[in-house]
Amino acid sequence: MKNMKKGMAVLIITGMAFGLFACGRKEPVKIASKPMTEQYILTEMIAQLIEEETDYEVEITKGVGGGTTNIHPALVKGDFDLYPEYTRSAWLNVLKKEEMEKDDDKLYEALLTEYDAMGLTWTGLYGFSNTYGLAVRQDTAEQYGLSSYSDLAAASGELVFGGNPDYIELETGYPRLCGAYGMQFQDTVQMEIALKYEALKNEEVDVINAFTTDAQLAANNLVLLTDDNVFFETYDAGTIVRKDALEKYPKLQGVLEKMNGLISESEMQQMNYEVEVNGREDKDVAREFLMQKGLIGK
Repeated sequence: MKNMKKGMAVLIITGMAFGLFACGRKEPVKIASKPMTEQYILTEMIAQLIEEETDYEVEITKGVGGGTTNIHPALVKGDFDLYPEYTRSAWLNVLKKEEMEKDDDKLYEALLTEYDAMGLTWTGLYGFSNTYGLAVRQDTAEQYGLSSYSDLAAASGELVFGGNPDYIELETGYPRLCGAYGMQFQDTVQMEIALKYEALKNEEVDVINAFTTDAQLAANNLVLLTDDNVFFETYDAGTIVRKDALEKYPKLQGVLEKMNGLISESEMQQMNYEVEVNGREDKDVAREFLMQKGLIGK
């Protein structure tokens, strides 16, 4: 009986010690990403910076279906603590704004105000925008002296434009672009998104619509033209985080701010290329980049 009591006491003390340990241990910082390579790399960067700078554990949920549509409500609910987002995606898909604010600074300030009311905040922008662009082959750029959309407009009568149906048929897409710059292409070819780069490479078309951080831009040595009249709005990338997560993890704010201004458009494009074309792991590409920037050790 005495031994049994002694055994019970040991179990109780052990259980209490375990309970105290568990209470003192924070849950992991929960990060979400949209189902795209770029976001996988960004969440790996954030996670690795957190692990380098703090003793917090990190949990990444990659490729949440529906992107913003499903991540935002889950963030508000508390299922996630943070995720990478794009300013105008938030403006259109979360805030449901019908009118687009053209001024980037005013739009960002408005986002901060509206997100604050939801218990969320933006901790800054990474330095690159993933927005619409126009790409041509290097030889086409050299032949017609193309570096900007205005240059393209002047030569458009001799060129064929290729794009996905959604973009070409969208009233605010291709038709508005041509009207804004006075472009009149020799012909327009509709094709699926996955076929655009191949068609450009094979000289079936001369110009395609693209996203500015597409891996295929680097893969095919293409020229991304300058939007000299700023027709396309910027979709600047940055981190959205729950305000209570910043309170729960006091070191988190400083870590997230290290991402601000860190990545250029060409650097993001190259990292996407390393994963999508060269087949490297997103976590390795992220780590290599952070090491090059001197933010983490070997």
